[in-house]
Amino acid sequence: MSSTDSTDSTDSTDSTDSTDSTDSTDSTDSTDSTDSTDSVRWEHGADGVVILVLDAPGSSVNTMDAAYMRSMGEVVDRLEAQRADVRGVILTSAKRTFFAGGDIDELGRAAQADPRALAERIETVKSQLRRLETLGVPVVAAVGGSAMGGGLEITLACHHRVVLDAPHVRLGLPEVTLGLLPGAGGVVRTVRMLGLTTALTSLLLQGQRLRPQQALELGLVDELATDAEDLMARARAFVGSRTESRQPWDIKGYRIPGGTPSSPSLTPVLPTLTPLLSRQLKGASYPAPHAILAAAVEGLSVDVDTALTIEGRYFLSLLRDRSSSSIISAVWTDKNAVDRGVGDGAAARSSGQRAWKPSRVGVVGAGMMGAGIAESFARAGADVVLADVSLEAAEQGRSKAATVLDAEVAKGRRSAEQRDAVLARIAPTAGLADLSGCDLVVEAVFEDEVLKHGVLTELAGLLSPDALLTSNTSTLPIGGLASALPEPDRFLGMHFFSPVHRMPLVELIRGAATSEESLVRARDAVRMLGKTPIVVSDSRGFFTSRVFGTYLLEGVSLLVEGMAPMSVERAALLAGFPVGPLSVHDEVTVGLTVRIADQARAAAAAAGVEPAVEHPAMPLVRLMVERGRVGKATGGGFFDWMPTKRVWPGLAELAPSRPDAVPLREAQERLLGIMAIETARCLEEGVLHGVADANVGSLLGIGFPALYGGALGYVDQHEGGVAGFVRRADELAEAHGDRFRVPDVLRLRAVRAGSLRAAVGAGTSAA
Repeated sequence: MSSTDSTDSTDSTDSTDSTDSTDSTDSTDSTDSTDSTDSVRWEHGADGVVILVLDAPGSSVNTMDAAYMRSMGEVVDRLEAQRADVRGVILTSAKRTFFAGGDIDELGRAAQADPRALAERIETVKSQLRRLETLGVPVVAAVGGSAMGGGLEITLACHHRVVLDAPHVRLGLPEVTLGLLPGAGGVVRTVRMLGLTTALTSLLLQGQRLRPQQALELGLVDELATDAEDLMARARAFVGSRTESRQPWDIKGYRIPGGTPSSPSLTPVLPTLTPLLSRQLKGASYPAPHAILAAAVEGLSVDVDTALTIEGRYFLSLLRDRSSSSIISAVWTDKNAVDRGVGDGAAARSSGQRAWKPSRVGVVGAGMMGAGIAESFARAGADVVLADVSLEAAEQGRSKAATVLDAEVAKGRRSAEQRDAVLARIAPTAGLADLSGCDLVVEAVFEDEVLKHGVLTELAGLLSPDALLTSNTSTLPIGGLASALPEPDRFLGMHFFSPVHRMPLVELIRGAATSEESLVRARDAVRMLGKTPIVVSDSRGFFTSRVFGTYLLEGVSLLVEGMAPMSVERAALLAGFPVGPLSVHDEVTVGLTVRIADQARAAAAAAGVEPAVEHPAMPLVRLMVERGRVGKATGGGFFDWMPTKRVWPGLAELAPSRPDAVPLREAQERLLGIMAIETARCLEEGVLHGVADANVGSLLGIGFPALYGGALGYVDQHEGGVAGFVRRADELAEAHGDRFRVPDVLRLRAVRAGSLRAAVGAGTSAA
């Protein structure tokens, strides 16, 4: 029961795949009665088949709003009253997306304001769908667009599901990613249809987005259609093949696949489910997966109607849970604001200005990042010129892109023909001159200021005056890179994250001379890829790299203080981080940390500024590099990675462990808190322009635990609110140094307001 039909950059298709096929009924169908009840159109044909067309007026999508509930209630009343004259029901949609689900913002507000009224609303939605599926006549869902969340739950209340087999169609129940569970019968019906373990692992606990063929193989849908005409023909054929129809679980003697909790076949499995879930979550205390598991198991122990009530209670409890509210604020509210370009940092589009789509993109540097960027633009339909110092190096970059696509083909996410079409759009070259006709160029060479400056200067002389020039730098100030460019107004940073095909964020760095038009075009190019852009101001390290660096170094600080390496990693995982700081430090290379620190000190010296006091972790980091332990790519850093991952034995000499050196809880607080404090500094300095950018960027770019709703969400969620966070930070500063001193945006403004979001606003400047 959630509006979750959003694009997912990890599962995008290239633009040539995206046919615009709506769920409209066939215009040749004869009807003798057509009525509209706001959001549901009633078409009663001469053959007795009622076609219900979901069609919210004045909106591009259908949602479970008040108009839908009223309309569906009236339609179900009418179906029951005219039951004798109804041969069957076909439920379809007039929108490109079948149904987008509920209004999460509205649900969250209602949960806090009037939980009893919200509970009644949830039960009303469930009751309407239950009445539809127990009508007695065949009810078919003809699905010609994506059905995610509440949309899929509507189809599950039908007796038969026919889905258009098109690249743009996805089906799934992704509520868990919002800190919720499917609240309109999704848990109850899927466990009865698929069995407990299959429903949990294939749909509910990870929120998978399935292609039509995958949904068919799973048993979630019954038939696939080739086009809109075939869709309706198959739906009509099902109605015509029977005079009555019921759900399997409403038929006496139906056996749920795998059994019920009392079945001998399932009884030994049940005690393992909670430990398995904890292992999947790496010990982090995310409430939604546990609620889903409880609702699924408890619901299988009772009848359908009681199970629906149990599911509704868990749904309401999650809406009122503080952690879930934080996840919703960041993953839903903040992300939507950033995607729409709301906030002081966003670029202003001229009235009537259409989104810009570069047709020919140049990428300079065919390493892992450059290859990933090239593949992403080719996937989105652009022709890409991939340049490197030699043709062989450029072709190797294209081969890296092929490896990503081959993996998708192997998993059934892409056909071989689609893979070949994407690769055909990537042209390797050894000459920068071949980029002269590009309307967007992304420089992605090694992170060295002199090298980047030379490449960018040469590119500026080749490109047309209206081409956009960008740098995929992760730390180097844009102002320095732009200093010798003849037209710095059309230059900015475009920081992608690795691996590019999976990471949904792009950090756009606005230089002092970057024009508004250039920023708008850069945002459009990122949205063309299905990714989320955040706009930040220029500084060394910008936002994401600067904050991510504090996580890496704090992990090393814990080592220096005597915490065992695996205890450091465990603390991070229990806090909700996807990877521990020592492991990820090896991934990005320990040597990079030293290089970034040295570049910052050199820049400070060149500017005549006293360099900052070196982080207490840096002596150990430098010692690691001296010992040749520079990271995973070269064999090892804090860990040996081959043949299996294990702590490097030599680490015991460099950083001896002491029992109980750092309490586990304090280690978690430090890893989370140092990132939140640095994020607040970025906000105060104007590098960040709002709370939404901060939370979305920290979640999508640097792996801050979604459990807290982002780095600044963690501040608001802290025990005692912002004031409590500041008190704890002061204690840590006294014990461990000034890096834990909070900036004034926390100490002076937010403490008075009681909430950082209240003080600064979701998308407004801290200034």
